[in-house]
Amino acid sequence: MKKVFTILAIVGMLFFVTTNIQAQETKAQTEKKVEKTKKADDGQATTSFHQELKKRFVEGGPAFMGIVLLTLILGLAVAIERIIYLSFADTNTDKLLEEVEQALDEGGVEEAKELLRNKKGPIAAIFYEGLERMDEGVDAAEKAVVSYGNVQVGQLEKNVSWLALFIAVAPMFGFMGTVIGMIQAFDKIEAAGDMQPSLVAGGIKVALLTTVFGLIVAIILQVFYNFIIAKIDSIVNKMEDASISLVDLLVKYSHNKK
Repeated sequence: MKKVFTILAIVGMLFFVTTNIQAQETKAQTEKKVEKTKKADDGQATTSFHQELKKRFVEGGPAFMGIVLLTLILGLAVAIERIIYLSFADTNTDKLLEEVEQALDEGGVEEAKELLRNKKGPIAAIFYEGLERMDEGVDAAEKAVVSYGNVQVGQLEKNVSWLALFIAVAPMFGFMGTVIGMIQAFDKIEAAGDMQPSLVAGGIKVALLTTVFGLIVAIILQVFYNFIIAKIDSIVNKMEDASISLVDLLVKYSHNKK
């Protein structure tokens, strides 16, 4: 969780630096006005990150900014759920294989199954399904291991597609806000009949803010997505290696039993 907050803080600071456009003075001012401006700038410098973020969020407009924020919340919820699930699914396969081999040597298949009933994780579940079919022969046990392994892979990848969807949708909503902001800017120009910077500044600002927020959300979720995919690949590789080792143990056990 500390890593999550660190990533959010870094990306938020990047947003602050990118979107904090300093106002430039266009006319000469008196010494008193310069002093007031300096004080205002000092007060702005002490503005907290939370206040600045809230300010930019409101300036971007509640409609699209709210949707982008919703995609971030839902995406983080899916990511955290998957990380917790995968953390519990990861197993020390070497230790588990040693325990299963010892149980087979001491009490046979039934003792090994009893051992696996008390174990958690997809690898233990695959081992149990293989031992369940051991009475039909090693070939049947191997097929059960392969089939149930595919089921467990599906469980590991559950909801990951939703995270990919949020990664794609967040910048799209940001770009949509950009287009709408530009349309509003041109509407103001058309209504005024004159090209004045003050007329288009608001619309362009909304467009930039929605785009930045959408990209930030996509970047944050992409980091989580890549981490989850790497974790799934690691567990799947362990499952495949452990399944091969289990079949070898069952072949060895079957020969010794004869």
